[in-house]
Parts: sequence; structure tokens; C-alpha cells
Amino acid sequence: MVQKYQSPVRVYKHPFELVMAAYERRFPTCHLIPMFVGSDVMEEDTSEDGSTQRVERRCALDVDAPRLLKRIAGVDYVYFNQKNTLNRKERTLHIESHNETFSNRVIIHETCCYSVHPDNDDWTCFEQTASLDIKSFFGFESTVEKIAMKQYAGSIKKGKEIIEFYLKQLEDEGITYVPRWTPSSDSRAVPRPTSLSTSSPVLPKHTSTLAVSAPQATDAKDGASQDAKQDSSTMQTDNFPDILAGTPEADKLDADYIKRYLGDLTPLQESCLIRLRKWLQETHKGKIPKDEHILRFLRARDFNIDKAREILCQSLTWRKQHQVDYLLETWNSPQVLQDYYTGGWHHHDRDGRPLYILRLGQMDTKGLVRALGEESLLRHVLSINEEGLRRCEENTKVFGRPISCWTCLVDLEGLNMRHLWRPGVKALLRIIEVVEANYPETLGRLLILRAPRVFPVLWTLVSPFIDENTRKKFLIYAGNDYQGPGGLVDYIDKEIIPDFLGGECMCEVPEGGLVPKSMYRTSEELENEDIRLWTETIYQSASIFKGAPHELVIEIIDAASVVTWDFDVCKGDIVFNIYHSKRAPQPPRKDPLGAHGITSPGVNNVQLIDKSWTLGQDYSMVESPLTCKEGESVQGSHITRWPGFYILQWKFHNMPACSATNLPRVDDVLATLQVSSHKCKVMFYTEVLGSEDFRTACCDVQSLGSMTSLESSHSGFSQLSAATTSSNHSQSSSMISR
Repeated sequence: MVQKYQSPVRVYKHPFELVMAAYERRFPTCHLIPMFVGSDVMEEDTSEDGSTQRVERRCALDVDAPRLLKRIAGVDYVYFNQKNTLNRKERTLHIESHNETFSNRVIIHETCCYSVHPDNDDWTCFEQTASLDIKSFFGFESTVEKIAMKQYAGSIKKGKEIIEFYLKQLEDEGITYVPRWTPSSDSRAVPRPTSLSTSSPVLPKHTSTLAVSAPQATDAKDGASQDAKQDSSTMQTDNFPDILAGTPEADKLDADYIKRYLGDLTPLQESCLIRLRKWLQETHKGKIPKDEHILRFLRARDFNIDKAREILCQSLTWRKQHQVDYLLETWNSPQVLQDYYTGGWHHHDRDGRPLYILRLGQMDTKGLVRALGEESLLRHVLSINEEGLRRCEENTKVFGRPISCWTCLVDLEGLNMRHLWRPGVKALLRIIEVVEANYPETLGRLLILRAPRVFPVLWTLVSPFIDENTRKKFLIYAGNDYQGPGGLVDYIDKEIIPDFLGGECMCEVPEGGLVPKSMYRTSEELENEDIRLWTETIYQSASIFKGAPHELVIEIIDAASVVTWDFDVCKGDIVFNIYHSKRAPQPPRKDPLGAHGITSPGVNNVQLIDKSWTLGQDYSMVESPLTCKEGESVQGSHITRWPGFYILQWKFHNMPACSATNLPRVDDVLATLQVSSHKCKVMFYTEVLGSEDFRTACCDVQSLGSMTSLESSHSGFSQLSAATTSSNHSQSSSMISR
């Protein structure tokens, strides 16, 4: 399999001829390249007019490979052939190289190109690509591939350092200008071209071809002087063909505008912004995003125009589809969010960025999801991001400099295992996914304070969904470390540190608390939303009647999988059972509407166990029945022993008959009257985990010194019940939280 490597485009703020002078000084010794042993010029020719020169070399390299591998291969050095073609007329240098050693086993091909910057004739661009095809190498194919990748990455970095070194050397010698090649009939009148041959003198310090410290006329529009320092700005090569088309002079951005609203931009970055904006104007009718917004998407993709254009177009379609532009005007935060969502805006940090504070440890994530649903919670988070964009624009005007992102302070005091409730974590991951896709480069810094021992587990679950560039902006403090040197005062003025963090400033962020279960809503109620930002929901609801339980089948292929569940009893009392069968149950059979006086078409009630089946023969019970009363929340898991079909059943709970000597209690009578309609209701969520995933999760928790399982977290802080049973057909363990 051919592996291809491509490095970012490098830009030198020096004319092409001066960069070539620096490049030529690499040979013949190349003393700055540790693995370079030596080179011989094999062939050299120059065109009649002197504009084109071709040189072929044979280079010896001492590759950084294990000594054992060198002994097996029987070589100490690796030989490469390199062909250089310098076109002074076109101002380009093309370099091609391939390996001579082991060419029948490994094929390495590398191409490099120096060319003039498309927008500034006095700058130089450098591109580099390589391919690796390992056919066979004594059983060390993977090792050779790793060595090649390491050498390629090292050569990119070292090559940049070498050119910079010789550019500085030329500058120290007073050489700041090399005249361009011009055609002439008298070759003696033509300035001697810089030679690529090792046999020619290498740019003598005092030569008539160099004008020492002579300034070269430049275009005022570029604002580039000849003594400009080399710029290490990089850009993905995917963008480069687009930029080569050039930027119309009329579309040049004003320098004051860039400084005031966009910040520091290299010419390549400015060109990308102009071209992407122009493309949007030509292809998108209506409202075009502001330059600041376009720039965020470009930065998120390292100024790769194609990739930035793709994600920006997807985001614009998403915003239009869900009317996100009008969210701040139309969204009214529900009272439950105002009371229990522990987040809010709080002044700004030392850099003028808006500051958002989130007291995650005090938030009842399960209660908010149950009371609001994922749609409303997502909409609230989006409104926070929209408000953040508005505040950035406002602070840009106030502070007189570009402010394009905000700072978020997350206080984790109070974070525990209940925050690892799986449906809540899944909702959080989906929110992160939406925000990452539509609000890139809006987070300037994330300060995580008072991280508890459980934080590594949450971080393990969440971090893969966060962009790498975003993760680099995270600063995490355990305990009271944030109060010491390098802590909070380095980023936030002492006067605005919130009181709950030891400061003197009163913070209006709600303190949170448990959301009352009376505010929980069913999935049917949550479906009546004005804007659907997701097409699926975590929870399902079901109705249970006397004589008509609700059943759910889960097929298990891999033994030792883990079936997890989480449900709330919204109405009435039920009995929860788990059965196992080797036979597939009958197709879902819904309860006839007339059988129990059901008139609502939205009722969900399914029976799967055939009435002809016999318990103990056709199917078996793998857990002891669990009686659950109205208002209870139950989470648990079952580790399967055998493949087959597992049936989860919620059944109407019949009150025990009363004897003359056992009179009913008042509570029992009231409960009987309450469910006299013979109807119960549950909201449930199930998930199947692979055995490896389950063991990994348990190991993560045990490493924190806690035996509370991830899937058994309970927002009501109740104790775990010991409902661990075994059966002849499936000996398993479960942990149920109520």
C-alpha cells in the first residue's frame, strides 16, 4: 500500500533569488543535516541562454535506524538520487529524489518546489510531498514505515531551519538582494547566476552580482520591505491552487480594517478569506456571513479553503433550516432553566473576552433532560453561543481590537458519579458535536476548576468529541490550585472573581439543585417542540395495562454483553422482569385498542411473549422480579451469559389480596384507587454495551477508588439494591439503582 505525505506550504518573506542563494549554500558539506554524509554531482547541464540549469546528485544518508536492522540489511548508508531543475526565467526550482538503495523492496519518491508567491513577487513559497511503497523488507515493513515517517517529519523541520540559517548568514554578510535573471546576447553582461553545482563558487561575499544593502522597489499595496523577516506562516497545500489564481487588487482588505476587526493575518490567510467570501457572494443568495465568521471556519481547518468551505456551507444550511439567526429574538428560556441551569455570563477576562461561568458540579443534568428534553437543552446552549458572538462584537467595539472568542470557566465542585448518567452524557456529546460543527474557534480559553477524582472518567468520554485545537485551550486545576501562582488571577481580574471561588464579586449564576420530579415530562409531551434540531430522542414511553404488559426484545450475539436500562415510573406501580429465550419471540403484537378502552392513537404497548410459551421451557427468568412504585427511577444492568433473545418486560402490578386477618392499610387503599384505571406509564431507555466497553468503563471507575458502576448512577442519590440473582439458563449479575 502506498503511503503519501504532504507538508504545509511554507512562505519565506524573501525574493526567490535570495532564497536560492541560501539553498545553494547547503552544498557541498550540508553540515547542518546530521544524517547527511556526502554527495557527488553525477550530471550537470545549462541551457544556452543560462536560464535553466539541471543538476543530478547522488547523496549518501546515515538513516536513524536500529543497528540490528542495518546489520540484517547489510548497509550502513542509504543512497538517494536527486534531480534539481532551476528555471531562472520562470523563477522556479523543482527537486525530485528517489532511493537507490533497496529500490526493489522499498520505493521512496519525494518532490519539492520553490516558486514565487502568487500575491507578492518578492516572497517565495515552498511545497513538499512524498510517497512510500514498501513491498517487502525482511519482515520489518512496519518498522521501516515508522522510520520513514520519522525521517520525513524531521527533514521538513530541519529543511526550514537550514534555509533560515543561511538567509540569516547572508543578511549578516550584508547580502540582501540578488538581481533577477534577464536575457542577453552577451553572456558576459548577464549577472552570474547562482549555481546549483558543487563545483562552482558559492555566492562570494564580495561579488559584482550582488548589490549590498540596495533596496529593491516594491509595490506599496503589499507593504513588504526587502528586510522583512522570514515568516513561518503555513497553509495546507490543498488551498494552494486556488490561491495561485491571484487576488484582484480591488479586493485587497484594508490594513486598518484587518487590524481593527480581524487581527494578524498573513497574506496567504488574507487571500483565503477574500476568495472564500467572494465564492459565497457568487453562490449564496441573501445574507453573507461577516468576515469574522468566515475566518473562524478557515482557522478551524488551517486555512484549507476546500475543507473550510464544506463545513461553512453545511453550517449555513443548518442555520437556515432551523432559523438559528433568529434564536435570540424567539427563544424564551423556560423557568426551569432560569432556576436550575447553573451557567451565565459574567464580565470579561483580562484579554477583553466575554466570560461565561458554568457550575457543572451543581447541575442536575438528568433532571434537566427529563424536564426539558434534549431539544430545549440544545436550543438553550445554542442561544448561549449566539449571545457569545454578540458579546464578542460588542467587546471589539469597546476595546478597539478584534475579539472573536470567549473564555469559559467551569467549576466542578460537586461533580460525582451521578453526572456520568449515560443518557445525560450522550446528550452532552451530541450538544458538543453540534456546537463544534457550527461555532468553531469561538472558545478562546477553558478554565476547569476544582476537578474531582471522577473527572478523568468524564474527560475520557467527552474528549474524543472535542477538536484537538480546542483541547489545547483547556487549563485544568485540581483542588485549590487555581488560587496559587499561574491560577485564576493570571486570566481574570481579581475584582471580578466570583464569591463562590473566594472572590469578592457577587455572581448571578443560579446555584442549581435537584429538579423536582413533578416537572419531568413524557416523550410525547417533549415531541411538541416548535423547532426540531435533532431527529431522534433518547427516551421512549410506554403504557402498561392490567393483562397487557409492555415488552422489548434485545438480540444478543456476543455472550458477556451488557444490557443496561434506565426508566422512570410516571404513573401507577409496575413489576420489571428480564427473560431469556433461545427462540425469537413472535412479531410485535400491539394491544387491541378496544380491549382496555384505549382511545389515544399515540399509546405504545407491545407484547412479544407468545401465550403458548411455557416459563422454564420456552423462556426463563434471569432476574428476580423488581416491584417499582410510581415516581421511582430505576437504573441497572444485566451481564448476559448466553447469546439469544432477552426480553425486558414492564407489567402491571396487582395489589395482593387481603385476608380477614390482614386488613389493608390506608396507603394501599389509596394506591388501589389511584390505579383503578388499570393503566401505568413508564419512560425508558436501553443500551447494549460490548463486554470490552463495559470492562473498560468499570476499570476507569475502579481506578478512581469507587465501586459505583457507571450505568447505575442515580440522580436521586438512593442506595444500590442487591438484586443479583442467577438462573439455570443464565447465571448473571446485575446492579439496580432506584
